[in-house]
Amino acid sequence: MTEPAIEFSNVSLRLGGSSIYDNLSFEIGAGEFVCLLGPSGCGKSTALRLIGDLMPWQGGSVRVEGMAPKNAWQKLAFVFQAPRLLPWKSALDNAAFGLEMRKPEVGVASRRARAGEELARLGLAADAHKMPAMLSGGERQRVAIARALALDPDIVLMDEPFSALDHNTRTRLRRQIVDLWQETRKTVLFVTHDIDEAIYLADRIIVLSKKPTVVSEVVTVSAARPRDIEGDAGLKAMRAHLISAFSSIETHDQQEQFA
Repeated sequence: MTEPAIEFSNVSLRLGGSSIYDNLSFEIGAGEFVCLLGPSGCGKSTALRLIGDLMPWQGGSVRVEGMAPKNAWQKLAFVFQAPRLLPWKSALDNAAFGLEMRKPEVGVASRRARAGEELARLGLAADAHKMPAMLSGGERQRVAIARALALDPDIVLMDEPFSALDHNTRTRLRRQIVDLWQETRKTVLFVTHDIDEAIYLADRIIVLSKKPTVVSEVVTVSAARPRDIEGDAGLKAMRAHLISAFSSIETHDQQEQFA
């Protein structure tokens, strides 16, 4: 049986005396595109931090390609909500910066060539010389995605990378990230609180509860890509179900607060 790319097994986490996770368990298969969907504050981004060995947990286990996170960090690349570009470096050198930090033995010419390939795949070949201030928000985020892909990771962790962008740019980048995933078949774990985004992107949607967080349900999205939610009765029904599920999560939380 193939080892999961990511595995949470009965993970418990407490921060500041508050229970964040209560025996949280889920698996991500190699090559899957999975969205973590849940209400604000449920610990979606925290899951990425645990996978990246950026914080400890108290109970259970987290495994990345069968290893403890501290031994697997080179398998990973992050794309954050903010692009986090260095303002004094060009788009090309920003895209190469991850390689510079992680693999300093790679020469300047080689890492710039690798970064240039990823910028070209993202439609930014003609903008490689530009500084971040000269780029739009969507272009800056594409540079951040190129920086992650230039590392050639097995797993890409994406933390609401399109949430700060306007609707048209978000729509365009969603299409582009699906195209890239279909080409590379990297394992992608994508955090979002946007139901439509999850349905458009994912093979599976892992729905998280309110804190203390457990998996509320897992929804498989088998519709062919590219997806048109408005034109597909099955996807519209899935959206309605997830909206109802979120409403139930919020109602249950409010009842507990006033119990």
